[in-house]
Amino acid sequence: MTRRQAQPLPQLLLFAEGLRAAGLARWLETEPPRFRIVTDPTALQGAPQLVLWSLSNALPPEALKNELQALLDRWQPAPLLLLLPDQHRYPAAFLLALPVQGLLHNPHPELVREAVETLLQGGRLVDIGPEASTAQPDGSLPGPVGLGQWLLSSGLLQIDAELRICQGLLERPNTDPFARMLLEGRMRELKAARGLLLWLWGPASLAWAEPPVAVAAVATAASLAAGAGLATTGGGVAITLRQRSADGIWESLRQRLEQTATAGAENRSGQLLALDGLAQERRSDLLLALLEQLEKLRQRLRQAPPGSAGLEEQWEALQPELRRQALIRVAGSYVQLPCEGSLRPVAESLASRSELTLTDPELPDPMAMLTTLIEARPLLVEGRLLPPDEPQALLYLEMLLANWLVRSAELISAEILAACADWPELRRYLLRPELLATRNLERLRNQLNAQQRWSQWVSRPIQLYESRRPLFRLEAGAIHTVDITEPRDQELRQLGWLQQLVTLALETRDALAPQLQNLIRGLGDLVVVVLTQVVGRAIGLVGRGIAQGMGRSLGRS
Repeated sequence: MTRRQAQPLPQLLLFAEGLRAAGLARWLETEPPRFRIVTDPTALQGAPQLVLWSLSNALPPEALKNELQALLDRWQPAPLLLLLPDQHRYPAAFLLALPVQGLLHNPHPELVREAVETLLQGGRLVDIGPEASTAQPDGSLPGPVGLGQWLLSSGLLQIDAELRICQGLLERPNTDPFARMLLEGRMRELKAARGLLLWLWGPASLAWAEPPVAVAAVATAASLAAGAGLATTGGGVAITLRQRSADGIWESLRQRLEQTATAGAENRSGQLLALDGLAQERRSDLLLALLEQLEKLRQRLRQAPPGSAGLEEQWEALQPELRRQALIRVAGSYVQLPCEGSLRPVAESLASRSELTLTDPELPDPMAMLTTLIEARPLLVEGRLLPPDEPQALLYLEMLLANWLVRSAELISAEILAACADWPELRRYLLRPELLATRNLERLRNQLNAQQRWSQWVSRPIQLYESRRPLFRLEAGAIHTVDITEPRDQELRQLGWLQQLVTLALETRDALAPQLQNLIRGLGDLVVVVLTQVVGRAIGLVGRGIAQGMGRSLGRS
């Protein structure tokens, strides 16, 4: 009987400077050893199972990308883990596009060991700090801006400074309810002013800019909530993907969204939400219930027989039942409250009277999200077809999921507010304490209705004409908004004639803006000619005459 030979340990090829390599080797040592650390490629026994490169000095972006691609081509199919130094000045968008399976910025020993284990099991791990979001792609400082861009950015900076002051006052404990209401109103005014400033000064700053720099970049750098990039947030990016399958992708995204939903999801979107009317714990319960129902719906769609209806048709048909189950979960299946002298079950009453078949016109096409979550198909992100396990694809998919969560929660919250208007005892159970008063509740509903009408008749036609789609994003325990650019010509053609008048006004403004600028420039040139050639010459002749007269009078004396 022969002794069974021991399986060889996985080999980890480590590229780092001398002291750095010794320190990383000590970080990765385990008892018993899980893998063999090799610092010299000639000492390898076959192919390595993982390549780790600790970057000591920041290289130029193109050089770094070429070096990483060369390592992948040389040691494929081994995954590559890149460790970045503390000061690297690479932007987050550049880092997320690197061809690596693992990316860590200034990591600690536990994170390095976790990344190695995750990559050896076929997953991915990305953890970059907030410093990566403020650098330029080439590591240089921002260039000079024109007059229009300077006016735009300075105005946005002033608005954001006051927004931070109001936010700090709101976060203080024991804030007076009346003062809180005033501060929230002031923040809404500031956010509306920022939107108006971008709408008015956007074309002008493009026309006056000396270098061809986009207004969106200036607005993103100057505005806290105008981050239109997928990976340029100030808090950094941390993604752990255990498996690259559809189940692994869903599990990773679900955990990230659950953490944000559990934190309360404070509204920082710049607009009034029906979700604001719910108590904080009910708000979290609603988002978590929608996530739970989405998991069940995902499993049901995966197990659908091949001959059944299409994926999109099944999704649309099951949406009302999904919202109904989430509403029942929030209300509580066994909770009863008094209503007109008798006890009534809350969940059953809300589910029977709520209209949950409505759809939000701003929801994007669900097929991209569904095919990735169910079949792990590639995802189209900013014109590029990316594998679903790429960091940029994961962040984009997370944004689509968060947008669906918030908009579905908005539909349910609006129905809850309508039910609470007719059932006063329900307000204490589901709504914030400030909305117990009938006047406050009706004022909130009226404000929501006015905002919806303004969005339907003005804001949405402008967004369609500018090919923008607003999406909600859950990040750092709060709800933010982000605009993505995508073709919306078909929706634009479906607008009514009154809404198309808004787009016609925009087109007229764009057509007249260059003519008006040329007229102002011509008037400026004319004023310069008049002041220098006419007025200046006349003043010179008068001065010469005065000087000659004074000279003659002095000569006589």
